[in-house]
Amino acid sequence: MKSLPLLLLGSSLLPLSAAVAQALPAAPTPPAAANALATPPARPVPPPQKLLLTVAPDGTGDYKTIQEAVQAVRDLSQVTVTIRLRPGTYREKLVVPAHKMHVTLVGENAATTIITGADHTGDAAGHNTYSSQTVLVQGNDFTAENITFENAAGPVGQAVALHVDGDRATFRHCRMLGNQDTLFPAVENSRQYYQDCYIEGTTDFIFGMATAVFDHCEIRSKRDSYIAAAATTERQAYGFVFRDCKLTADSAAHKVYLGRPWRPHSRTVYLRCELGAHILPAGWDNWRDAANEATAYYAEYQSTGPGANLGARVKWSHQLTAKEARRYTLQHIFGGESGWVPQQ
Repeated sequence: MKSLPLLLLGSSLLPLSAAVAQALPAAPTPPAAANALATPPARPVPPPQKLLLTVAPDGTGDYKTIQEAVQAVRDLSQVTVTIRLRPGTYREKLVVPAHKMHVTLVGENAATTIITGADHTGDAAGHNTYSSQTVLVQGNDFTAENITFENAAGPVGQAVALHVDGDRATFRHCRMLGNQDTLFPAVENSRQYYQDCYIEGTTDFIFGMATAVFDHCEIRSKRDSYIAAAATTERQAYGFVFRDCKLTADSAAHKVYLGRPWRPHSRTVYLRCELGAHILPAGWDNWRDAANEATAYYAEYQSTGPGANLGARVKWSHQLTAKEARRYTLQHIFGGESGWVPQQ
């Protein structure tokens, strides 16, 4: 075996390998943490969602405006957040956007809790029917109780008080006040339920594509005009359904139609409703197009009152049998894949 070469280092002779080892700096010892997986910083935990918020114009609540309270609801919430409105007149153009779900607005009394605006088609701001609303509801699972929704523009053309796009919307003990186009249950895939509400207007003051049920509501006509202008599509089994409602009128209204077709497949049914003398014997109008008579579906069941002149109705309308009327339950109308049935 050959011996290792020697290197003179200072006054000593060392093997070459040992000399090199002495000359090179020692490798640093890695810290223990370097061999472990780095721990990411903890995410901040959001504060818990408050499930009850209060709005008061005088500053005694959590918020002064309804819009501020709606914005405080967590996006895509799967729990109901109730926003209580203290009595007052709220001059807001309120939007409940699509990502604000499960919002419930509750007033103390519809007569003293009012959301109002005055935008209308052709105003200085350039509004049209689809932007004139005082309140726009886009979020699903919205509920309102004891609130007035008002468009105070007057008889100036289309001026929407309440525009609803969201699905599974419920309104109880509310008032919708306006003239032309007061209430807009707007889109095809929206189901809406109105219970014990008061809805007033002039021309087509309940209009839209949604499937909507009106239970025990007062429907008040302010002048000669048309009540319902459903725009039901041919894909929908139901359009507007009025159950046990009372149709009333101001003294200026003497000739009012139950409805006319905004779209050819319009569907509107009145069940067990009390019709005032302002309802015309013909009942229904074809919107100046005889072709609509073959596609629209208009029907009544057990109408009563001076406006229930059933023998004089247009021949293309229908009087339901008891068997046919039994299809108009909330389960049949709203059930769908989700099985939604609003509480009564």
